[in-house]
Amino acid sequence: MLGFAQSLSWNIDILIPIPLGIKRLKERGYNQSATIAFPLALDLEVRYAPKMLSRIKETRSQVELSTRIERYENTLDAFKSSSDVLGRTVLIFDDVATTGATMSSAAAALLSAGAKDVYALSVARAMGH
Repeated sequence: MLGFAQSLSWNIDILIPIPLGIKRLKERGYNQSATIAFPLALDLEVRYAPKMLSRIKETRSQVELSTRIERYENTLDAFKSSSDVLGRTVLIFDDVATTGATMSSAAAALLSAGAKDVYALSVARAMGH
């Protein structure tokens, strides 16, 4: 994945994993996106900043939702960003992307807080049957 990320030639300042809700984090005990994002940030030599984005709305698991509209509504206004992203280029990272609803909502929060640009990367892309 590092080679792919480097080949994109994105001029990234900060890498932020998509945060889990408190309930889901307690159930799992860890954030799988953060587990992958941290070594990626080290390899890309960019700041790893998991606390610059927080989930402020507990959402249902996207797996439980069947339509694109349900997934976008589920994640609408689910995130809040700190103002530390002001003027910076951010890479958000999630383990799996299906419709892009989670990343879109996270990107909207970052842009609202003043991020210059937001890129998104995931390890896997879920495909329809």
